[in-house]
Amino acid sequence: MKILVTGGCGFAGHHLIEHLLTNTDSEILVLDSLTYAGKVDRVLDIHNYDSNRVKIMWHDLRATLQPVAEKLKDITHVLHLASESHVDRSITDPAPFIHNNVIGSLNMYEWARTHDNLEHFVQISTDEVYGAAPAGHAHQEWLDPMLPSNPYAASKVGQEAIGISYWRTYGLPLTITNTMNLFGERQHPEKFLPKTIRSIANGNPVELHGIYHGIKDGFPDWQASERHWLHARNHADALLWVLTQAPAIRYKNSVETQKPNRWNVAGEEKSVLEMTEIISDILNTACEIDWVDYHSTRPGHDHRYALDSSKIHNAGWKPPFNLETALEKTVAWVTRDENKRWLSDY
Repeated sequence: MKILVTGGCGFAGHHLIEHLLTNTDSEILVLDSLTYAGKVDRVLDIHNYDSNRVKIMWHDLRATLQPVAEKLKDITHVLHLASESHVDRSITDPAPFIHNNVIGSLNMYEWARTHDNLEHFVQISTDEVYGAAPAGHAHQEWLDPMLPSNPYAASKVGQEAIGISYWRTYGLPLTITNTMNLFGERQHPEKFLPKTIRSIANGNPVELHGIYHGIKDGFPDWQASERHWLHARNHADALLWVLTQAPAIRYKNSVETQKPNRWNVAGEEKSVLEMTEIISDILNTACEIDWVDYHSTRPGHDHRYALDSSKIHNAGWKPPFNLETALEKTVAWVTRDENKRWLSDY
């Protein structure tokens, strides 16, 4: 395989590169526009970085891939991660956010539909395309409607919809994966886990979103937001499994083949309060909670997300790390003196 990873200098992307270097002998070409969320340092910092196998190329996917097409001529597999992914940023300034994500993917699909060597194109998407999940329910592949609650989620729906149309119209060998809240080493400090680690380590209150239910037993009663949490290397392992063990389904004009393959990749469910308490225990440091009612501060916020990942588990994939082990590993790594720079704003 010769693999193209878009957004490879981002958080999820560089963990994927590290995993591919460890578990394959493939050559890897990275396309990245190197925005605030993409840093070459991430790739150079991984323990097994090999400049003979990894080539990094700057390209803004809002532009056609024609100028770089010659360098992509031998690509056989694509893992398309490149996206702006911060919900709050998409709420503050939605138009450029949606433009970046939708047009960037459109240009990827336009290149892919005429690329003769292409065997598999994996579009990495999110749980947020489905919107909120009610208590006790987890969204399943192809069974739940897409109801995006914020501009970021809408942009991911757009990516998926265009990809599906190219799968059907042009025979694109497409697979879609939907994943949930990722965490791990070298994550941007605007994200929940590094922000929480930094707050606890510095003795500052941790800001959590929730629903206020009034006073109960003399104390404010808050219901914390709930998510599924997955270490980025577990996500990378699932993507490699999809790439190698679950070939793309090609469209055929028949009743049997009406959808491309889709895989949910979810971690373990915990509320943001439970995650904070675990991190606090790992750091052996008490913390204060600063509750924020998301109804008034974050339009489009969903109280709970949930994906049913039984399909991929039943097919044979299992995450290498459980949540507790992954959290302990991440907190220990981030708080080492030589790694604390990744907790700084940049």
